[in-house]
Amino acid sequence: MIADHLTDIEQFDAELWTIADNLRANSGLASNEYFMPIMGLLFLRQATNRYYEALSAVEADKAAGNMPDRPLRDEDFTRRRAMMLPETARYDVILDQPKDGSLGEALTAAMEAVEEHFPPLAGQLPKDYERFDDELLESMMRKFDTEALRKASGDVFGRIYEYFLAEFSKQGAHDNGEFFTPPSIVQTIVNVIEPDHGIVFDPACGSGGMFVQSSHFIEHEGEDTMKRVTFYGHEKNETTAKLAQINLAVHGLQGSIQAGNEAITYYKDPHELVGKCDFVMANPPFNVDEVDAEKVKNDPRLPFGLPGVNKAKKVSNANYLWMSYFYSYLKDTGRAGVVMSSQASSAGRDEAKVRQRLVETGAVDIMIDIRGNFFYTRTVPCQLWFFDRTKEEDAARKDQVLMLDARNIYRKVSRAIYDFSPEQQKNIAAIVWLYRGQTDRFLELVESYLAEAIVKGQATKEHFTAFETGLAKLIDLMAPFAMETRDPDPLAETWTELVAVQKTLKDDTAVFTAEVAARAKDWEGGSNGKPRDNAALNTAREGLHAMAERCRDLTKQIDLAAKLSVRVADVAVKELEARDSDLWNNAEINKAKRALVGTNKDNDYGARGDVVEALRQARYFVKQADWLQERFPDAVLCDVEGLVKLVNRKDIEDHDWSLTPGRYVGVAPDEEDEGFDFEEALRSIHIDLTSLNEEAEELAARIARNFEESGI
Repeated sequence: MIADHLTDIEQFDAELWTIADNLRANSGLASNEYFMPIMGLLFLRQATNRYYEALSAVEADKAAGNMPDRPLRDEDFTRRRAMMLPETARYDVILDQPKDGSLGEALTAAMEAVEEHFPPLAGQLPKDYERFDDELLESMMRKFDTEALRKASGDVFGRIYEYFLAEFSKQGAHDNGEFFTPPSIVQTIVNVIEPDHGIVFDPACGSGGMFVQSSHFIEHEGEDTMKRVTFYGHEKNETTAKLAQINLAVHGLQGSIQAGNEAITYYKDPHELVGKCDFVMANPPFNVDEVDAEKVKNDPRLPFGLPGVNKAKKVSNANYLWMSYFYSYLKDTGRAGVVMSSQASSAGRDEAKVRQRLVETGAVDIMIDIRGNFFYTRTVPCQLWFFDRTKEEDAARKDQVLMLDARNIYRKVSRAIYDFSPEQQKNIAAIVWLYRGQTDRFLELVESYLAEAIVKGQATKEHFTAFETGLAKLIDLMAPFAMETRDPDPLAETWTELVAVQKTLKDDTAVFTAEVAARAKDWEGGSNGKPRDNAALNTAREGLHAMAERCRDLTKQIDLAAKLSVRVADVAVKELEARDSDLWNNAEINKAKRALVGTNKDNDYGARGDVVEALRQARYFVKQADWLQERFPDAVLCDVEGLVKLVNRKDIEDHDWSLTPGRYVGVAPDEEDEGFDFEEALRSIHIDLTSLNEEAEELAARIARNFEESGI
């Protein structure tokens, strides 16, 4: 397939920065001035979405007799992770009001009403909309009022916040080793430490993404976040701290977030949390070298001593200050997940001594290597460190550390950005489950992949029908002209091949549909209502390989049929002047061709794109089950070359106390190419081309603006 089919929200990403750029161009404001007004509009949009979603749930509960028919209360909404918005603060109400030049005033009043109704947001929301032109404000609000965004909630708006933060960070919103934490890394941390109770602390909390993802994890487990956890955060940047409060509030969450210079965290414990935290999650600034050693040398959060002092009496590198602090914040049952510079795990001299003492506590639990290009603004690789203080008293586990090299696990998002797909995140978590002896969770994940593969396989039938119908229509429309006798005939060979491919595809589709139906029947009759064991899952997975391979083969045939049909049309028009013939209905043929193959713009790939994506999905989930069971065939943790190894303290000591996974797991063997995966190759090429085109358009627009501003 040429590209993933993106959702409406993903397509909207590119427009977001255009909106911000339009505001910059028409307001004369710097990015730090228009950032919050835009984020305020997004806040109102999401808060309104969540309000109506919660209201529907309340009304449904009343109708079902699950709650009394009484006036609504704040707790009816907070229980459903929403805010009880005053009418004047609802996005749709504001947008529908008469356009009499008071839109800016209405937006400011809306923000004031929210702050009055929701005290944790007091002083946090932007209230300067009156300085913007009403026409500009209305244009932005309508951009945020698409059908997709009206239905969007939760993670989708988290994505939008993340996109904006990433784009603003490209404009300079990062320094001293600070980076916006990619959401897939945040999710990986959450999946490993599972922050589902007690005090959750992020001493470098940014926009609060760690807290929001923790909430999603808790709610996925069927629990109420605010009854399970208390969030504490610190963020040196005042604007970002405001955004964290907004991000929490819009998800119906609360937390204590202090803002101020990062020195507060280096030199003080702002929330007095030493020894009190159940979970610590953080992406602290890397490689800071300006911390005053005299001020911290007696800090109780440094049980392992200073990691090294330079001639200027500064801590030579604050990475191990952070690591010591994180360890000290934890209860004796606490867990921590931390993003850290890849240099830290093998740093020498005094840092190595601190690392040795950390290892000797037994708290170091898991180390994960992440490749470069995960961060939006830098190409640096990083590592995830995980502490588990319950290990310190567990004789069987105390000396063990799980080394996981995930540098070969990634998904290409753009030419410059990679991340983990949701399934890759789950697969990494599944390795951790095996490490913790949670075989049942591993098997449940494999079973879910196989079940999803069958569901996706069944879903292809509808898309096959649409493609076959569209292909037949296009062929029928072109047939009168294509089958005319000519000498020589430049259409003959291509036309004959197209008709043959159409027939073969129809036959092979029927075989595939029967194969899927058989596999679905086997699956339904194979469990007897009970979880399948590892052997049964292996058998079921192997039984799906034929279906998966047919997905690949059918994709090639569909691609060929689409190319041949387009080629016939091109030759007819360009070489045989078909548009001048009464046998060629150009308008209808173009319409049928667009329906079949799309326009190749704005992610429009027609019926061909839909069926290829459906086939890719069916094959994809089989491949995910393969990935897990081929590496861990007995559903128990084992060493996998180039991926994972369970090491003991002696191993670590022999490697100079290094905690770099790559030094232990070895190099992954080259995988046999059992058929080139052209879907992924073409997807990668398409991503690269799309990124290059976007950069070219951005550069052209910038040049045009420069000319305009220069009066040229």
